[in-house]
Amino acid sequence: MANIKSQIKRNRQNEKRRIKNRVYRGAARTAIKKARTTYETGNAELSKAAVLVAVSMLDKAAQKGVIHKNNAARRKSRLMKQLAALGPTMAQEAAPAVEAEPVRKPARKTTRKTAKA
Repeated sequence: MANIKSQIKRNRQNEKRRIKNRVYRGAARTAIKKARTTYETGNAELSKAAVLVAVSMLDKAAQKGVIHKNNAARRKSRLMKQLAALGPTMAQEAAPAVEAEPVRKPARKTTRKTAKA
């Protein structure tokens, strides 16, 4: 047990953070397990919904800093790969649609000429 005040405080902070992080990490793990079990049923629609929930949970955990963003990306990639193995059309439907933003030209800097009196 620590006997330095700063370390005692640090231990309290770490315990609070650990408890908060457990919620997001556990929810992500549960969602992944549910998605994997739906693959075994063979129901494509159910699998698609479960994968989307799992992807959302992984994104949320990564956003909160509970897991590293590359860890979340790797897990999402594996889930999508398994979903794609169910059928070629399912992978296209399950992939989140990303709309391309129109390309805008940067605003020109205009210099004003000051009129000499």
